[in-house]
Amino acid sequence: MYVALLRGINVGGNNLVSMKALKESFEGLRVQAVATYINSGNILFRSADADPRKLEDRIDRMLLREHGLPGRTVVRSLAEMARLVKRISATWKPDPAWRYNVIFLRHSIDSARVLDGIALKPDLERVVYCAGTLLWSARVSGLTRTAMLKLVRQPMYKDMTIRNVNTTTKILQLMQAMQQKRGR
Repeated sequence: MYVALLRGINVGGNNLVSMKALKESFEGLRVQAVATYINSGNILFRSADADPRKLEDRIDRMLLREHGLPGRTVVRSLAEMARLVKRISATWKPDPAWRYNVIFLRHSIDSARVLDGIALKPDLERVVYCAGTLLWSARVSGLTRTAMLKLVRQPMYKDMTIRNVNTTTKILQLMQAMQQKRGR
């Protein structure tokens, strides 16, 4: 069981693609049990291919060919998502004064050193590296002053995609439900 996290789909009126069209395109890749979650490019599926990098490459080629989108897809397995959500629960205690985002990293930049050179502001933001992701939290009152905003101007930003903590948790729940349904 996998989730493909597409970068920049249906955000701010750009890269508009219907989830129905994406589902059909994924089915054309010969993956099974394709399902989408919300309108921002979260596609769940099963595949016999066990190499996430190969899946990312196949999906990126399909996105360009069928939708004209220069994709930089991030693929995560059910096991990876389960480990991530467990780490989120251990790291973050919900506080309405803070915003919580999960920054998924493509394999090409996955490193604890990915943020070297970006000076974080500890009074406003916290970042925890967790294999394949950065757990970024920031004070809501200081969002516009965080160092993480500088990340958008970095070349590596194109190899990242962001989901909020609720979306990340919901994706895991959907993957688990699909896996249980398959086991029946």
